[in-house]
Amino acid sequence: MVPGAPAATSPASDWNRLLRLRGEWRGAKKVVVWTNGVFDLLHVGHLHSLEAARSLGDVLVVGLNSDASVRAIKGSGRPVVPEGERAELLRALRTVDEVVIFNEHTPEQALARLKPDVHCKGADYAPPNGSPIPELELVRSYGGRVEFLPLITGVSTTDLIRRLSASPEHR
Repeated sequence: MVPGAPAATSPASDWNRLLRLRGEWRGAKKVVVWTNGVFDLLHVGHLHSLEAARSLGDVLVVGLNSDASVRAIKGSGRPVVPEGERAELLRALRTVDEVVIFNEHTPEQALARLKPDVHCKGADYAPPNGSPIPELELVRSYGGRVEFLPLITGVSTTDLIRRLSASPEHR
């Protein structure tokens, strides 16, 4: 462990704590917003999305894909940054209240546990031409709603990795 670094917590203890907090937020009638993703090589597009999500409620919870789920979704070269570091970076942002790591490819199980009031997806999922949202019916089933976050054209982790690998300094 790096001196001064926070002690690692288990995913189960993170969830226990988060669900306890969810009960407190519900009692205080706070609107809980959820968004999720890989957040590998944090960039300005991520920041803008997180700020937009935070503006939709009182509390922002970020679901973070585990390293294993990222590898399964994006391939063996990803993530570039390990989950513990990605979580720490997200927790340091003033817009983010809580971060929880999940292992599945989609956030359905996490959403079923937390039941946030608002589930945020990128604008690339927005109807009528967006990608399918596997968790849409689940969110609606407990009374939640789905909101879409703006994307910044040309800003993505994949593009950033491509630019870095093409740079002469990084060969």
